[in-house]
Amino acid sequence: MSRALVVIPTYNEAENVKSIIPAILTVNAGVEVLVVDDNSPDGTAEVVKQMMESDSRVHLIKRNEKMGLGTAYVAGFKYAIEHCFDFVFEMDADSSHDAQEIPNFLSKMNSFDLVIGSRYRDGVRVLNWPVRRLLLSYFANVYTQIITGLPLKDATGGFKCFRRKVLESIDLDSIKSNGYSFQIEVSYKAWKKGFRLLEIPVVFVDRRVGTSKMSKSIVWEAVFMVWKLRLRSIFRRL
Repeated sequence: MSRALVVIPTYNEAENVKSIIPAILTVNAGVEVLVVDDNSPDGTAEVVKQMMESDSRVHLIKRNEKMGLGTAYVAGFKYAIEHCFDFVFEMDADSSHDAQEIPNFLSKMNSFDLVIGSRYRDGVRVLNWPVRRLLLSYFANVYTQIITGLPLKDATGGFKCFRRKVLESIDLDSIKSNGYSFQIEVSYKAWKKGFRLLEIPVVFVDRRVGTSKMSKSIVWEAVFMVWKLRLRSIFRRL
């Protein structure tokens, strides 16, 4: 049986992990969960440790400080490579992504190397977002596609499944983006290396518990990152 690892970065998500981890573990016996926690003051890591005592499919990396989304995923990717998982998922901790979609992703992995859950394929599939944030997200993806040529309607989405070989082919230590531009950078590098990408439509539901990590610095990082990627591609420095 193929093994899949769902990597979940966390910071102050104690209440959310209590529901999302069991939801993931019920969808497939071959799926495991790795939480990468940035020393959450609300005790997220302690909640995960309690789950680990009753289920060997739950894993934890606890870091000493808040280091950000991108570095958390890189740590999770390295863990997946080291432990020889076949497939590696990205998922949010706040149940914005439906764990029941995991089998749909896995069913596509025979033919593709990176499957992206898209909020903007076949219409807009976002619930409970303010109009301003929805427009920002939508047009950020249009902007990304125009500048980079990356053939994705949702390059900033965080619900993905990689074949391990995709992550092995990328110099993970060279990834510098740490906010939502991380999603763009990894997908772009996979695309440029010739891997097969597929978008499947998913419904995104805004978090019910906790606060969003979105900030102006994250937005500006993404604005400039797409130009950096374009220039690096031109000069073959990806």
